[in-house]
Amino acid sequence: METKMIWANLVSHDLQRTVRFYTDLGFKPNGKGNDELVSFLFGETNFVIHFFTPKRFENAIKSKSSDTKAGNEIIFSLSASSREAVDGWFEKVKQAGGEIFAQPENFDLGYTFGFADPDGHKFNFLYWPGM
Repeated sequence: METKMIWANLVSHDLQRTVRFYTDLGFKPNGKGNDELVSFLFGETNFVIHFFTPKRFENAIKSKSSDTKAGNEIIFSLSASSREAVDGWFEKVKQAGGEIFAQPENFDLGYTFGFADPDGHKFNFLYWPGM
């Protein structure tokens, strides 16, 4: 038995704010969405992240969603093609209203910075030459 695809489902407390944020970053919408869901495509492989209203998300998981302001659920890593591209994304994220939680910095394998979207979902952009 094989899995056909994997995607992520996250909570959005304001779908229109989520649409503005990810559109401002240049990510492509995945369909039109509705009053319970918006969806975006990430990277060359078009990884899908759905953003659901809290009610719809909690109905799906049959429990409460995480408080992303108080803790972490996951961090998504987005690959950049160069250090300059990481710096470009850093500026773009700031302009779009993302919360920077880790300034651009070198790490053992490359260069990175971290940010949270308006709902507190964590991402980092990184340039990793060996990847």
